[in-house]
Amino acid sequence: MKLDLRKKLMKTAAAALSLTMAASLISGCDKSDNSDIKIGLLFSKTGATAITEECMINAAEMAVDEINEAGGINGKKLTYVFEDYATDAATAAEKIKKLIMQDEVTAVVGCYTSASRIACEPVVEENNSLLIYPTFYEGEKPSENVVYTGAVPNQQGDIFIPWLAENVGKKFFLLGTDTVYAQLINSQCRDALANIGGEVVGEEYVPNGHNDFSTIITKIKDADPDVLFVNLNGDSGVAFFKQYKQYGLDANTMPVASYLLDESTVAALGAETAAGHYTSINYVSTLDTEANKSFLERYHEKFGDDAEMTVVGEETYASVMLLAQALKKTDDYSAESIIKAMDGISLDAPEGTITFDAETNHMYLRGRIAKVNSEGKFEVVYESPELIKPNPEA
Repeated sequence: MKLDLRKKLMKTAAAALSLTMAASLISGCDKSDNSDIKIGLLFSKTGATAITEECMINAAEMAVDEINEAGGINGKKLTYVFEDYATDAATAAEKIKKLIMQDEVTAVVGCYTSASRIACEPVVEENNSLLIYPTFYEGEKPSENVVYTGAVPNQQGDIFIPWLAENVGKKFFLLGTDTVYAQLINSQCRDALANIGGEVVGEEYVPNGHNDFSTIITKIKDADPDVLFVNLNGDSGVAFFKQYKQYGLDANTMPVASYLLDESTVAALGAETAAGHYTSINYVSTLDTEANKSFLERYHEKFGDDAEMTVVGEETYASVMLLAQALKKTDDYSAESIIKAMDGISLDAPEGTITFDAETNHMYLRGRIAKVNSEGKFEVVYESPELIKPNPEA
């Protein structure tokens, strides 16, 4: 199943790249001149996941501004070209090729969905370029031309599934958007439950943008799980949570556990609907650290008090900062040299210290489980005592 999904995405990306790129060559926002170090930003400003990726765009722009205010990269200004892939994998492949081939960016920071990342990987590899992917994802076999700054399953699921089984219950219903990410995350969840005597009592997938969950909620009620393990992209997640409440499901007896539950989703739902549900991510905006407080203060000053910050926004900010630190260590801006320069870098990120792992091109991260309280804020209920080494192929 995993290979079929990847092959399908690769074929889709290849088909898109065979089309003319004339229109895309005049698109984007190129903020640079010949003396700049230019990077690409590739996110969805439109499409099903735009609600999630908004803070990623904001965080990347803020990081670039702060780097330049601090003197840039060895005296050079850091600039960016932005492209909107509109939550479409084929478009992502087309846009990243434009960024690499026409705009000649040093590296690209971007992508949210696994499908978009998988579609971009062969383009990046063929051009020996660099993608920094700032999103937690399903793992599998990483690309040597990609740096992954988000969590992988051993940094999330290895603590989340056993914790839920022990503290909530062992009967799980799995629901997700029909994507590579959800398919593989659910497969890993099934394996984890099998190892601890848990049980999957139902499993359903819906297309991107799906917003009618009445039939599925009936199936959920009939299955009567202890935990709803739900990973729905963007607008679909908001629609499900609202209908979950409307159809009388109760967070006290059947809570939702989701890697995709973040501050933007909670804000869209309201505290009453979101309260009682769980997430497992390395960052929540309520972390009581000086670095996080300062980060949020600067972010809200720039984008407004109502602008939400989530884990993928924070990871995007850290990704640009990681790239900047590496660029300061090398005069050779090839992908190989930049990645080599990342070795040994630790950042005092808003989430705390994170460290680049040269063995895997991932990050050492602290695992956290959080629950939404009655005020619509995340409360951390478990935190790993140490940074967790990434094991993307586990």
